[in-house]
Amino acid sequence: MTTFVDRVELHVAAGNGGHGCASVHREKFKPLGGPDGGNGGRGGDVILVVDQSVTTLLDYHHSPHRKATNGKPGEGGNRSGKDGQDLVLPVPDGTVVLDKQGNVLADLVGQGTTYVAAEGGRGGLGNAALASARRKAPGFALLGVPGQAGDVVLELKTVADVALVGYPSAGKSSLISVLSAARPKIADYPFTTLVPNLGVVTAGSTVYTVADVPGLIPGASQGRGLGLEFLRHVERCSVLVHVLDTATLESDRDPVSDLDVIEEELRQYGGLEDRPRIVVLNKVDIPDGQDLADMIRPDLEARGYRVFEVSAVAHKGLKELSFALAEIVAEARAARPVEEATRIVIRPKAVDDAGFTVRQEEEGLFRVRGEKPERWVRQTDFNNDEAVGYLADRLARLGVEEELMKAGARAGDGVAIGPEDNAVVFDWEPTVMAGAEMLGRRGEDHRFEAPRPAAQRRRDREAERDEALKEYEGFDPF
Repeated sequence: MTTFVDRVELHVAAGNGGHGCASVHREKFKPLGGPDGGNGGRGGDVILVVDQSVTTLLDYHHSPHRKATNGKPGEGGNRSGKDGQDLVLPVPDGTVVLDKQGNVLADLVGQGTTYVAAEGGRGGLGNAALASARRKAPGFALLGVPGQAGDVVLELKTVADVALVGYPSAGKSSLISVLSAARPKIADYPFTTLVPNLGVVTAGSTVYTVADVPGLIPGASQGRGLGLEFLRHVERCSVLVHVLDTATLESDRDPVSDLDVIEEELRQYGGLEDRPRIVVLNKVDIPDGQDLADMIRPDLEARGYRVFEVSAVAHKGLKELSFALAEIVAEARAARPVEEATRIVIRPKAVDDAGFTVRQEEEGLFRVRGEKPERWVRQTDFNNDEAVGYLADRLARLGVEEELMKAGARAGDGVAIGPEDNAVVFDWEPTVMAGAEMLGRRGEDHRFEAPRPAAQRRRDREAERDEALKEYEGFDPF
């Protein structure tokens, strides 16, 4: 059974905001005590948090669908709805969050680092919050905004200072077991290591981590074997250690050719050219292994590699290797830029930035895009004329109607608010701002009872076209 997963596709959905409440206070001798509808609660967020105790993404492999709770609707008596509970998902240190196109959204490194994968929708205002001097008793409330939903890809890249790379059965697992307290599974058949193993090594005053990456073979960078699945785990390391088997029983292999093959796979994978390399000639406790190490060491040193002869079984050469790695890791840490505290950057909105755009897509259709207009549309109950009139007033105050006029819109033209796949389309009529003198019963707006000449003209044109089409279809030239 799989116990280690380092890449999953997660389907997240934040909670929806609760609807506001339209209510009027009533008690004995006070039949109309004013609006008292409460606000809806905020929907819960989906938050990814780095947890050092989590080492795999296995839970999300088995349960990829995660949803936060919705906010509760408001109630009468000025009672606001309860906020939805945030859904906190623990992830391993070194998790990278990507979208489905492969773009990096967040790189989660360090205990407690968080990322909001899906933001909950805000709750709708109740009619008590919507009351004003001009609209003393609103007969409507705003709807809650749906929470964000989408798919994200989680990739785990091991956070280690040293990466051991090499062919299967080269002795990487044995080496990490004697350098640290890690106890990986060890055997003499290919692909014993199926998951990266981490070990902590102390050399003098330097403490660093070593990762044992599953064995690489030719074609690993293109997906052959297990290499492509785990090459990402060497991306964060400070030094690469080539573990070469000097006592291999395969006649068509030798340590130098193994090194060339692994280097070629690392080159094709990319991004590792600047990492320092160390070569470890393993299994020198075997006589043939020592002879082969003596033979190839001058050639490797001539290439510029630092070479160490070790034996994981006989514990030979381990101290020299551990202190050499500690020296390189310490230099790499000293060369890193000092992490500064996160600076709060305030970017005020430009004076001429209206927060929305208006563009003409075709004859008679104009599209409005912007965070505020689209949110206001989602919060409007279109079964309530007063709520629709309130939306029209908000859009007019924002300047949408003025921009429509500048773009050439005329009464009766179609206006779409939102993206093409989820837009609200209506016939535009220049709005007359609503005031107290225009209000009738709650839930009604007299502006929607007024005649609409542009809409009537369009209906007349459609009727004439239909009549002409019927005459054409009934015409018989013979």
